[in-house]
Amino acid sequence: MFTGIIEEVGRVREAGEGSLRIDCSVILDRTNLGDSIAINGVDLTVVHVDRESLSFNCMPETYRRSNLGQLQPGDPVNLERSLLPTTRLSGHLVRGVVEATGVLMSLTPEGDAILARYSAPPDIVRHSVVKGPITIDGVSLTVIAKDAESFTVSLVQYTQEHTNLTQKQPGDAINLESDIIARYVDQLLADRDG
Repeated sequence: MFTGIIEEVGRVREAGEGSLRIDCSVILDRTNLGDSIAINGVDLTVVHVDRESLSFNCMPETYRRSNLGQLQPGDPVNLERSLLPTTRLSGHLVRGVVEATGVLMSLTPEGDAILARYSAPPDIVRHSVVKGPITIDGVSLTVIAKDAESFTVSLVQYTQEHTNLTQKQPGDAINLESDIIARYVDQLLADRDG
């Protein structure tokens, strides 16, 4: 489990079929083989650690559901270590299970904030509520508006400076994870009515 509060923006050193190597510094501290790290919101297992980077294996399902297969050397990626029992939950409960990808539609300045609008598959939009949580490339955010095919979040300055979200261009793919509580409620109601 994760919080969606990004600890570091790392850089892709190598991206090959089935493997990923990320240059980083902050999250190297106390990271061991077998630990879970969220990379753009995807929970991956550390398979190699050196003084400058972490390496991971990626399954075909990971590439089908996320933007990790599109990564190139030098690309920025959001990084977060998994929760500890003593960790404060500053964002929301994030599983690190990317459900689908969406597409950045626009970035619009609004005072010190930036409004980011994303298109998303119907299943993601259905499980998103205004003033409810959503995870975009591993970042815990709050939906401020939505329609049948898209949703909007507001990126505060801290998020702009400490994630890769404002480095994206319209048309870029982003990883999406909807709120697990909304999914459970929806499933329970469907089972009851079915």
